Amino acid sequence: MRDEGRPPSGALPRQSLEHELGKPRSEWSVDDLVGIYSSRNVQIVSLMHVGGDGWLKTLDFVPQSVGHLRHIVQGGERADGSSLFPQSGIMPNSSDIVLKPRVGSAFLDPFASLPTLVLMCGHRGPDGTPLPQSPDTILRRACEMLKQKTGCDLWALGEVEYFLGKRRDESDIYGADDRGYHASSPFVFGEALRRRALAILADIGVRVKYGHSEVGYIEAREANGVIWEQHEIELSLSPLPDAAEATLLTQWILRNLAHERGMRCSTDPMMMEGHAGNGLHFHLAPMKGADPVEIRDESGNLTEPARWLIGGIVQLGAALMAFGNRAEGSFARLAQAKEAPNKFIWGEFDRSALIRLPAVPMDEGGKPVAPRTIEFRLPDGSALPHLLLAGAALVMIRGRETEHLDDLLERTYSGTTTEQGGGAEHVPRNFTEVADALIRHRKALELGNVFPAVLIDKVVAGLRS
Repeated sequence: MRDEGRPPSGALPRQSLEHELGKPRSEWSVDDLVGIYSSRNVQIVSLMHVGGDGWLKTLDFVPQSVGHLRHIVQGGERADGSSLFPQSGIMPNSSDIVLKPRVGSAFLDPFASLPTLVLMCGHRGPDGTPLPQSPDTILRRACEMLKQKTGCDLWALGEVEYFLGKRRDESDIYGADDRGYHASSPFVFGEALRRRALAILADIGVRVKYGHSEVGYIEAREANGVIWEQHEIELSLSPLPDAAEATLLTQWILRNLAHERGMRCSTDPMMMEGHAGNGLHFHLAPMKGADPVEIRDESGNLTEPARWLIGGIVQLGAALMAFGNRAEGSFARLAQAKEAPNKFIWGEFDRSALIRLPAVPMDEGGKPVAPRTIEFRLPDGSALPHLLLAGAALVMIRGRETEHLDDLLERTYSGTTTEQGGGAEHVPRNFTEVADALIRHRKALELGNVFPAVLIDKVVAGLRS
């Protein structure tokens, strides 16, 4: 017998909360969530947030009354900051922090055994100000600094690649390495799970672009061993804090769905020697308000914001690997995987370049049907999205301040540099080289105290160990 209030197995909630409330998330109020609490027979309220390790955390409540529910939603709750953000300068004898919910982030947990309302949270110190060590705080401050210094915002979308693993059975007769790109059932076994993930993401308010199967496939070595099949979900452009959160929620949903089905889900950057790894490419789009800035002007030249972003990544991309390439397999992927970048170059449509200007579909009038983006192809499945995207915002500032930026862009363009020479720097080959790059460029990340110095010190020490 299923738990009361839980949708039947495989069913989504009847309709999204946004549809039920009849207004966009930006207009939701505490009263709206109180109404959902009653109409959906909610029994658990869960505060979800990102810890210092980059993983999603939860703090669960059983509201004792409507008044108690209001207090949870409006005020949040205290937590132990020294445990959530170890070695970050928060001491055990003064470790209280506050989880601060965002009303417009609420969704119904699609995996809970009891009706559960989830609210995403940021972190505050005891005095109520944003907690400097919080990934959420760091990213939001980076966005503020970018807007202050350049007048631009930056939006992003993640390409979430992942492998599904399951025990082989008699039905698994179709899979083959390098033949899985855009394959459909029955030639891939993970199609149903991927489509379910897309539907759940849309229902909880995460904007999705598309999903498809990918090239990676690893055959089982034993008769009843695990076979691995690769898929990708590409999200939609959104402001950097939303893009980071969407990436983590996507991975959370995929892992839960795999667990329900007795499968394994891995975002490891390298699954096995000689096989495709998992990237986590981010497409970046400079914005003026809600309007995307063109990447090239009418004459075909890079616009100023595009130049700043590309130039910043070319110079500081090695330092960003501290947040975007955090596993031993990261270096194996860059050394051997197909279409993986190994030099800090940029190019048009060039999948071997670290920074790529991808094509976009056009309508009948020759106008793009989606914003043009700048694709950052270096990060992989080990990335910390909040810190990586905060770094991307700050390196755009560095690009704006670079002297002789045109010369730099010319030297690092894929059409003028080669694997043997040119003006492009090689991608670091180990953690020590990443640590060295982070030390060289730490001032750019510590601009305005966006990245606390103690956090940079901690990351450097971890890389060196």
